[in-house]
Amino acid sequence: MSGSADAAGEGSKLQSPLLAASGPPATASGGDGGHEVSRRLESILSDASLPWTRRMAAASAVEMRLLVRLAAPAVLVYMINYLMSMSTQIFCGHLGTLELAAASLGNNGIQIFAFGLMLGMGSAVETLCGQAYGALKHDMLGIYLQRATILLMATGVPLAAVYAFSRPILVLLGESPEIAGAAAVFVYGLIPQIFAYAAIFPIQKFLQAQSIVVPSAYISAATLAVHVALSYLVIFQLGLGLLGASLTLSISNWVIAVGQFVYIVVSRRCRLTWTGFSWQAFSGLSEFFKLSVASAVMLCLETWYYQILVLIAGLLKDPELALASLSVCMTVSGWVFMISVGFNAAASVRVSNELGAGNPKSAAFSVTVVTVLSLILSVIISVIILLCRDYISYIFTEGEDVSRAVSQLTPLLAFTLILNGIQPVLSGVAVGCGWQAFVAYVNVGCYYVVGIPLGCLLGFYFDLGAAGIWCGMIGGTLMQTLILVWVTFRTNWNKEVEEAMKRLNKWEDKSPIA
Repeated sequence: MSGSADAAGEGSKLQSPLLAASGPPATASGGDGGHEVSRRLESILSDASLPWTRRMAAASAVEMRLLVRLAAPAVLVYMINYLMSMSTQIFCGHLGTLELAAASLGNNGIQIFAFGLMLGMGSAVETLCGQAYGALKHDMLGIYLQRATILLMATGVPLAAVYAFSRPILVLLGESPEIAGAAAVFVYGLIPQIFAYAAIFPIQKFLQAQSIVVPSAYISAATLAVHVALSYLVIFQLGLGLLGASLTLSISNWVIAVGQFVYIVVSRRCRLTWTGFSWQAFSGLSEFFKLSVASAVMLCLETWYYQILVLIAGLLKDPELALASLSVCMTVSGWVFMISVGFNAAASVRVSNELGAGNPKSAAFSVTVVTVLSLILSVIISVIILLCRDYISYIFTEGEDVSRAVSQLTPLLAFTLILNGIQPVLSGVAVGCGWQAFVAYVNVGCYYVVGIPLGCLLGFYFDLGAAGIWCGMIGGTLMQTLILVWVTFRTNWNKEVEEAMKRLNKWEDKSPIA
């Protein structure tokens, strides 16, 4: 312990030029001394006088404290938000197999299109806010938040048009008219959700960059309770069916958006990063749009990958059963995936904060810790899923055929969950470093050149059905994960610190104070 204390005492000698140029460490807007802890971690990792094992133990204790405080509430936020969508799908499933297939196609085939685009564009805020916060440039966070919201709201307009024409689009893609018609009814009610996403994602990234995640968890938990009760009332008591279910989901998302905005306006924790609306938000939009597009392409290529799985399954011999069974597996996968998304957010924030603060050793160490922790949790959950393989489908529907189909797909589901314990975390690292454009190219090659053609070959030519399509998709994901592992652990973190400094200086130059 004395060695750790001595190492911590050397923090002032190890400050980066970026920190030194920012002046003395101001109190973090989160009020938790995060900047001081970050400097202490870098000093521990740099202290060559400590034995390696003791240095790693001391650093792990510091990093785990930072990760748990950040990842645990983030996981809770994403899981609760996904539970809202999942509960809507469960309610629709109890209306009948057609309604379950329609909700699945509407949710995973159309709605995830907007989700991926909005989340991807919002991740530009994650890169810039995370690095600016680490560099103590607090005033820029609010400007980045406003720019992102303006761009996402504008993007929502053409997306709403896509939603409005969802039925002919689905029919054109080969879906049966009956399922496409029912799915379109569900999608119409999700149009207001597009604009809720345009507000939610930038605010979430803005708060996460400051390690403020607990308030979002409280807001989401309260909204979930109201959403479940309101969904039951609207669907079963008022008999509004699929349209009522999706409209309720849209309303719930808007409640979250308004709740989060009210928090950043009234909370003293955001007093340094949110100083009100500014005309600065309208400057440099074209440059910000370029970074947002790179972020969107990277994440859209991932989310659309699984969307295509659902669309292709609708072309199989028994599309209703294929969609229903895949719906159950993909919903379970998506819910567990929220754990990885929480770690993704933690990895992105930790890496971007450390790079902005000029701490290369801390950034590299954080990547290792968060990846190992996420992988361990994913393996445990996969084992539990395998043990419950014969009972999972009954949560969603009473159909025996669906139950058997789900049981057969569960081993693929378990392997997917293990991959998802690594891949999203490394994607979070990529966002924290600003590698979105590179990862977009990797995703194109792995997902669309390898994964989808392989899935179609196995599913249709070799007649393996939904299992064959999923095997091909897993092949693409495995290739992408291996590439990200190789690139991440060969990274020159000192060079990444320099790149972060250049990026922040560039964006400040694009943002003159009016």
